[in-house]
Amino acid sequence: MNYRETCEYLFNQLPMFEKQGASGYKPGLQTTEALDAHYGHPHRQYKTIHVAGTNGKGSVSHALARILQDAGLRVGLYTSPHLVDFRERIRVDGEYISEQYVVDFVESLTPNPSPKGEGSLHPSFFELTTAMAFKYFADEKVDVAVIEVGLGGRLDSTNIITPILSVITNIALDHTQFLGNTLAEIASEKAGIIKQGVPVVIGEATPETRPVFEQKAREMNAPIFFAEEFEMPSPLPDFELKGAYQEKNLRTILCAVAQIKNLQLKIKKSISQPNILPSLLGEGAGERPSIQNLGLMGRWQTLQKQPLVICDTGHNPAAWQYLAPQIKAQPCRQLRIVFGMVDDKDIDTVLAMLPKNAIFYFTQAASHRAIPAEKVAEKAAVHHLHGSIHQSVVEAYQKALAEAHDDDFIFIGGSSYVVADLLSEIFAFSL
Repeated sequence: MNYRETCEYLFNQLPMFEKQGASGYKPGLQTTEALDAHYGHPHRQYKTIHVAGTNGKGSVSHALARILQDAGLRVGLYTSPHLVDFRERIRVDGEYISEQYVVDFVESLTPNPSPKGEGSLHPSFFELTTAMAFKYFADEKVDVAVIEVGLGGRLDSTNIITPILSVITNIALDHTQFLGNTLAEIASEKAGIIKQGVPVVIGEATPETRPVFEQKAREMNAPIFFAEEFEMPSPLPDFELKGAYQEKNLRTILCAVAQIKNLQLKIKKSISQPNILPSLLGEGAGERPSIQNLGLMGRWQTLQKQPLVICDTGHNPAAWQYLAPQIKAQPCRQLRIVFGMVDDKDIDTVLAMLPKNAIFYFTQAASHRAIPAEKVAEKAAVHHLHGSIHQSVVEAYQKALAEAHDDDFIFIGGSSYVVADLLSEIFAFSL
């Protein structure tokens, strides 16, 4: 198989939650542990940092990886989902895993992905990808790998690791069909990454979730640190937070770095705050520094400036609590929103947050989980939101662009898959 054929196999032949929803979700660690044993437990050959949470875990993971890399370490990074290229999920020092490595790894396990031949393991997409990442990081001899949880924590495939630091960014009502219907239940699932004696940083806590984290930390004799109690450097240098939610992410990141300094890592350059802020903020010539240059697409990402076009992968009410006010505050002649969601999200709560004065372009991503554009428009009308209906994200975006003046603002979002469809089209010839 070549790389394209290998990706088609991964996406179409293996159970994949991101495409199929509940039928593609496979909780439990047995298959991952079997694959891990076959490859000699590669994750034990380097140190790891484990990052969970409802929102923000991607930004936090990328930031920690960049800080550690700039401190002189060789750093692996495993995140999900990808937006354009599968290889976004697995990186070393910011560089994607090679196409050939992906091909060779998958071919070594197909058509019968049972390493010892005693019966097929039938791994899910995420289980196979996790095994690939762990082995790749060992082969690349990384010093430390930042591992983002896929879904939940306790039963997530990544939870076979024993990290040197755990981070839980926040808890919100999302994936309730798998994780529970209350914040406390979801917090309990995510607290499953807290390991014996391993320090844990909690980015945000509520009266409902804090006791859950404190109880789990006591059970595991794990030192616990709440980012909300972390003393931020003052004053911070002048920089722009791309996405209002990044302010809380920054506090979580700096609190985690404070704990990393106490761990046994062979750091060549100090990770004190004065040293890490320039790398974290991605300072670029001629522009205000921002948390943008981390190789992380789809987080308040500017696609063009006239008219201003921004996309964001925020896909649940917790994310839209930050996105909606930021969109409303953007100065423009006319606000235009390309919008779609998937069927396991609380679309009515999100729609209630959206600005009434926008022109909407209702659409659907190329995913079996996407809510049909007609249904999105029907639900939006109940909230006095109106616009046109489009069967693809690219069609909706092109329509919005054709109708926009230079001083308009176009926002694309509602789902990671909406943003992925758009970016895949824009960057189709650049990867």
